[in-house]
Parts: sequence; structure tokens; C-alpha cells
Amino acid sequence: MADDEPVIEADLAPGRRTHDFEAIYRLETPPWDIGRPQRAFAALTRAGALGGKVLDVGCGTGEHALLAAGAGLEAVGIDVSPTAISLAEEKAAERGLVARFEVSDALELSVSGERFDTVLDCGLFHVFDDAERARYVEGLAAVVEPGGRLYLLCFSEHQPGDWGPRRVRRQELRDCFADGWRVESIEEAVIETTLDPGEARGWMATITKV
Repeated sequence: MADDEPVIEADLAPGRRTHDFEAIYRLETPPWDIGRPQRAFAALTRAGALGGKVLDVGCGTGEHALLAAGAGLEAVGIDVSPTAISLAEEKAAERGLVARFEVSDALELSVSGERFDTVLDCGLFHVFDDAERARYVEGLAAVVEPGGRLYLLCFSEHQPGDWGPRRVRRQELRDCFADGWRVESIEEAVIETTLDPGEARGWMATITKV
């Protein structure tokens, strides 16, 4: 590792387990927790792209669930870290917003029995290995209503270096959502972080359940 690469890199690698994310939230503010919604999701909200019942999957401290709640939508956020969920609930109370937050594993979505019209994934997909990706997509299929939308923001292969999350190629996204989904668009996007230079190159995918 080069001297100028962030030491947080191991904490962002694929295959992190529940206790790893909990330890990160207990010890420090993670680099993905920027204290506000990602610009890409804020733009979607302003455009009226979010609708119905919204799931913020891998919600962290809840910025995107709260973004949906602030737009008047029913919002649910789930994360494996109890500390992150506690912080999200504190934010909701401080801001006077109503959203439900639960400690839950995104790889076990199908057990919830709930259905959603919109799902927001900010930096979750890219932490999974190949087998986990398949489980994740299967779980999404079980909870997203037909015609529902998934908005997925992830690192792209155009991000230089090898620190941090797994890079994702555009074709990988198309392949993972080839069955039972329609990939509407995969656009270049920015993922904001607290690390210098403050952003990384990513993809914003819009995917519809058919």
C-alpha cells in the first residue's frame, strides 16, 4: 500500500461481515457517512423519481431514508449495524421526520414479507462477492413490486487505485439484473466520501422490476 493511501481500505473491502461494520461505526465515522444525502440521490428526489414505499437498503445512519421521508414518502431503512441504526433514529428525531429503521441483513431481504415500490442502494452492492450478489438480487426480487425501481450507486472500474470497495463494471450490473429486471440506464456518477479528494467515480443504475 502506498503511503498516501487511506488506512481505512481494509474496512471497505468486499466480504465484510456484520461485526466488521458494527466495529467501524463504533470506532469512527466511516468515509461513506458524509452527513448528508449523496448528490445523486438528492437529484433523483428533486426530480420526483422516488415514489410509493421506499426501502433504503444498507442505510447506514439513514440519510437516504430520511431524504425520502422528507419528501413525504413512507420510508424504511435497514442495516446490519445496530450503532448505525441507533444513529439514524437519533437523526430522525432531531429532524422531526418519520422513518422506520431496523437492524437487518440485506442478504435476507425475502424473510421480511414487506414489499416496496422504490429501493435505494448507496454503496452496498459493491461490498458483496459474486455469491452474495446473487443472494442480494434474489432478495430484492422478493420485496420489490412489479414496476418498482431500484436506484443503485456503486464504485465503477474507472476509479483508480485498488483501495476501498470492489470496482464494478457496467456489464456486471447488466448481468446481475438480467433476469426479471429491466436495466433502464447506467450513468457515470460521483460517490462523495470524507476522504481526500472527497469523491470517487461510480455508476448510478436505474433498474425496474418486471
